[in-house]
Amino acid sequence: METMQHVFDSAELWHLLPELVLAAGAFALLLFDLFFDSKQKGITHWLSMALLLVVAVLVFTGAGGQPAHLGPPPVLNGMFIRDGVADLAKGFICLVSALGFIYALPYLKERGIYKGEVPVLMLFATLGMMVLVSSANLIMVYVGLEMLALSSYALVAVNRDSPVATEAGMKYFVLGALASGLLLYGMSLVYGATGTLDLEAVLEASISTQDYLMLMTGAAFMVAGVAFKLGAAPFHMWLPDVYQGAPTPVAQFIGAAPKLAAFVMAYRLLSALAPYSEIWGTMVAALAGLSLIVGNLMALRQSNLKRLLAYSTVSHIGFLLMGVAVGNAQGAAASMFYAVTYALTSLASFGFIILMSRKGFEADEIADYRGLGKRNPWMAFLVLCVVASLAGLPPFIGFFAKVAVITAAVNEGLLWLAIVGIVCAVIGMFYYLRILKAMYLEAPEEGVTALANPRDCALMRTSFAVNALLLLGVVVVMNPLIDWCYELFFIP
Repeated sequence: METMQHVFDSAELWHLLPELVLAAGAFALLLFDLFFDSKQKGITHWLSMALLLVVAVLVFTGAGGQPAHLGPPPVLNGMFIRDGVADLAKGFICLVSALGFIYALPYLKERGIYKGEVPVLMLFATLGMMVLVSSANLIMVYVGLEMLALSSYALVAVNRDSPVATEAGMKYFVLGALASGLLLYGMSLVYGATGTLDLEAVLEASISTQDYLMLMTGAAFMVAGVAFKLGAAPFHMWLPDVYQGAPTPVAQFIGAAPKLAAFVMAYRLLSALAPYSEIWGTMVAALAGLSLIVGNLMALRQSNLKRLLAYSTVSHIGFLLMGVAVGNAQGAAASMFYAVTYALTSLASFGFIILMSRKGFEADEIADYRGLGKRNPWMAFLVLCVVASLAGLPPFIGFFAKVAVITAAVNEGLLWLAIVGIVCAVIGMFYYLRILKAMYLEAPEEGVTALANPRDCALMRTSFAVNALLLLGVVVVMNPLIDWCYELFFIP
């Protein structure tokens, strides 16, 4: 079989400008941190946040890209793709990750567990997400995924003196390795059936392949691997323990941007198997329905907020997969919009836990919020905005995201899945309303402060307030975002 050797052109590196800037900055900060004493460790943190904001600007301004009418540029022999979907995902990944830095420093320093490698690990995890969403080759998918996963394992176990954090990190590592193995095995079967690792070539070869059974088996294993990374049922067993055991800013980081990266990964992998969308669409629809049911029913039993948010994540992944199961451009655009809005909502949901906590008091029980409406009405209103968006109440942005994916499912004939989504959304309102009931209808707990130490929280409070108010579904913010998502997938 005749192959063409790719001649590397240094001009291709221009298209990787955001990734190269982030990688170079992360390595530089890793080196500089060696020269900072314990009192100066915060410098690494703020420089890391500034680096992410710079990279976000590079992505949103199109630096390194090319005009859309010319199509995505071929980079690294087609292994790396720089298109509109990648740029939208990478821009929000950097933005959400940078906002997460604001919450991490005061929390970790107050508890004496802040280390200079924490922001560097977060930078490498973000780099892994950026590589993942731009992957056009199965090898690049795996490289980006492992860069994200290995950094996340270390972040979860960063508090080495905590048995709970260590246990969570070990569970995450073991189950993550299992999921990576499933994904890698699925990729190897797809390669065996098509003879290529390039996703575009897989799409062409899948139409005429003679190894149909091998290809579908590989697709099933890949769907299982993706479901684990997203946290879909029944592959969700790691989520509650990791969310509860990890330091809250780490849980916040893991629960926000990586979900957006995992969605884009799923979109690219499944798009390469588009001729069999009816088959893998059925698998994804089953995962979506099961995630909606399991996530909402298990969340009803939780009194710990972090475990509640973990099972809530499972249900939200169900809505996200609902759009993927549709298997067309409308479903993909709706899921992209859902992924972006959920990343922002998840950031805020862990944000108010961090803001309310202090050393010795984690504010991760629903009972801790009793009487907050009387003690601090403004803070209670912001929490209400976050909880209402999670529940999908109008006019909050979570409502419009749910409507988008349910509409796509109904238009494609997945009426049963849409009905399951609506019923589960109603069930979900019950456990979200428990938080609001505690804030506004129950008596305050004695000795519980309404905010963390204000000495380190001015920027955090401002960031949280802006994030929460954006969830109100402000038309000037929401409509351009919806239009942007639909334009990327060529919806008129």
